[in-house]
Amino acid sequence: MGHHYLLSVIIGVTFGCISRSILLRTDFRQYPTYPQGRIIHMSLGFVAAFIGAVSVPAVLEKNWTAVTFLGLAATQFREVRKMERDTLANIDELELVKRGTPFIEGMAQAFESRNYLVMFTALVTTLFSTFFIWSGPIAGVIMLFVVKKNMSGKLISSVADVAEAKIHFKGPNLFVGDIHIKNVGLESDREVILERGVGAIITPKTDSAAVTLSYLGQRQAMLHHVANILGVYLDSGEPAIVPLTKRKLEDGRIGLFLMPQEREFSQVKTVLENVPILDSAIRLPKEADKGKK
Repeated sequence: MGHHYLLSVIIGVTFGCISRSILLRTDFRQYPTYPQGRIIHMSLGFVAAFIGAVSVPAVLEKNWTAVTFLGLAATQFREVRKMERDTLANIDELELVKRGTPFIEGMAQAFESRNYLVMFTALVTTLFSTFFIWSGPIAGVIMLFVVKKNMSGKLISSVADVAEAKIHFKGPNLFVGDIHIKNVGLESDREVILERGVGAIITPKTDSAAVTLSYLGQRQAMLHHVANILGVYLDSGEPAIVPLTKRKLEDGRIGLFLMPQEREFSQVKTVLENVPILDSAIRLPKEADKGKK
């Protein structure tokens, strides 16, 4: 029986580590860093997979002391969120276009939740392997599809339409389409904005989407994604050309003033459409109407 448990645990840990490698990507945000950041998260993923796998034989053998210890170890993954939050906050201080606290918190939550998903993958795989050794790999493959499906959430393209808008001035006032952005006092700054600036208008598809897009953290995430992927025509000490968003109060449209290095709007549109919806930004005001007559 001991060898059978050992084989089940090995299968569970293997599929747990595979699921963590699927969830771990160094993408356009350049985070986690390669290789140091990836080594840290793969190590934590192995620990999570081992905890999930070992918990099955511990319960079956009624080893409650081991179960208590494993439960205590699992709670330590809350520290992963704190670690990521602190790291990203320190990095954000030197960004030309900041991520913003809500975006950082969302990324920190994602890293914590993915360790729990790895733990659950290892647990399910080990459980099936314990009763029928051949069913473990099948369950593991199914869990990998579940992990892949839960890898990312909704994008801006699912809740809003992105369109190009003309940048123009009325006196010192900067407009993107019909949305007022800010006041620009110096003529030289206005010339740079007209030459290098790009305007976009985000039109929400529903009332709920309009409330979601009004969230300042979500709007800051849009600016950061464009600056991070397409570059930004900006340096420190130049507040007049800092990218900015404003909301049209009458209809909920969002005007974006951008200063990307790559000014082709098709690229800007693609980036904006693929900005993730932050968990903290999701609002469902229509749910409150269900109790009304």
